[in-house]
Amino acid sequence: MQPGDLTTPCLLLDRAKLERNLSRMRARLKRLGVTPRPHLKTANGVEVARLALEKLVADGRIHPGRIEEVVAKSQKEVDASIQEAGETAAYEAGVHGLHAEMVRLVGRMKYRTSYGQNILQHSKETAWLAGIMAAELGLDVVMTRRAALLHDVGKVMTHDHEGTHVQLGVEVATKYGEHPLIISAIGAHHDDIPHESEMSVIVQAADAISGSRPGARREAFETYVKRLENIEKIAASYKGVDRVFAIQAGREVRVIVNPEDVDDPRMITMADEVARRIESELQYPGQIRVVMIRETRAVDIAR
Repeated sequence: MQPGDLTTPCLLLDRAKLERNLSRMRARLKRLGVTPRPHLKTANGVEVARLALEKLVADGRIHPGRIEEVVAKSQKEVDASIQEAGETAAYEAGVHGLHAEMVRLVGRMKYRTSYGQNILQHSKETAWLAGIMAAELGLDVVMTRRAALLHDVGKVMTHDHEGTHVQLGVEVATKYGEHPLIISAIGAHHDDIPHESEMSVIVQAADAISGSRPGARREAFETYVKRLENIEKIAASYKGVDRVFAIQAGREVRVIVNPEDVDDPRMITMADEVARRIESELQYPGQIRVVMIRETRAVDIAR
């Protein structure tokens, strides 16, 4: 195939040059003591590009000045769509009094997916389910819905901020004055911190129901299992590793090493090596935590 055979618009990359530049970037970051975090920006930028391309193709006038004008106009349209989506979601979930920035973050979920499931729809489902369970148990329905609607708000920030979506969700909820129990529910919905209330457990249950219902997420079971196997395989390839367990749906890998073969300093460097190999060899959503465990036992027998 020749470049002229490609359907436009398209993006052509020189793979050799790209890989060379990436290697140089990684080497420079390593000298600076900085760890790169590969990611793909899949929030509202894609929608801006889609709208802009549609307008340019329909108009027929494609030149630098016109492109800038159309992109700016499309960005305003997407911003308005985000605001409307956030306000509508809060209204439908029965959540009132959200900070203006929290409303925008909720609206940004419209352009974010997880395994093919739209995060905004998932959050609204979770809020409805959590509200039903809270009502059956005689708990605060309004607060439970609010916590459920916001439980994945950190996912719209993972592409431009360091940290997991849980950590980012807790940070932004704290920043904009959410109730401590709501912040706790956000932090505990993947068991990152202990549950502090019945509401927190309900949010976690509603999240699991929405995410696991048939047809909600399109990742094939075989793909999911293969990713877990590859994570465990990478960790198990190192000398001194006894057992490896990929847990929390592949968001964490625990590596148990033989204390006779691996000392504490080596364990620290091994954790970094495993994490870097996972970054370079696998594709996965979010982040994967690598936990090294070294246990030394002294046993004697009294006769």
